[in-house]
Amino acid sequence: MMGEQKKALTAGVALLERSIEYAVGSLRLVTPDALCRGTPCSGWSLQRLLDHLGDSLGSLNEAAASRTVELCPVSAAPWPVLTNPALSLRDEATMVLGAWTALLAGEPVSIGGWHVSSPVVAAVGAIEVAVHGWDVARSCGEQRPIPPALAEELLDLAQVFVTPADRPGRFAARVGVPCTTPAQDRLLAFLGRDPNWRVHL
Repeated sequence: MMGEQKKALTAGVALLERSIEYAVGSLRLVTPDALCRGTPCSGWSLQRLLDHLGDSLGSLNEAAASRTVELCPVSAAPWPVLTNPALSLRDEATMVLGAWTALLAGEPVSIGGWHVSSPVVAAVGAIEVAVHGWDVARSCGEQRPIPPALAEELLDLAQVFVTPADRPGRFAARVGVPCTTPAQDRLLAFLGRDPNWRVHL
């Protein structure tokens, strides 16, 4: 059984690694002038999106370090105001990857009192990080597709983990796209994004 858990954790961490590598590439596109731009997340500026991504990375780091994630921390430290917050996010993403790679066993993670397996946490984190990486690139006016194989895997997982109860709180309504469209577009549409979204420069 331990061998199966280790395999599952290894697969989850590998998926998270690929998502982080993709997202870090998108973060390299961010300039201070772009922070006020809109994003595929309706009503969010790029600055707000980066703040949210920072929170997500912080939660992943917390999960790996202590196996506990507080959904509503009482005294969360605010992110520092930086000329380009994407620089610190790239460092944070590297720390997250190192923390998850160092895990030796698939111990469960307590999230708001609910126990979730480590592989599931890593997989959900991979979805979050990769899709926000796409959001960041589009906000910067760049076409930076999620790698097809990664998009396929994330789409399969998203269809399992994202339920109707997650809408409209965590995700917008699903966007209709033909079933013949690339996996990336089906993933984005499933998570409430318009795959053809363009930023107004």
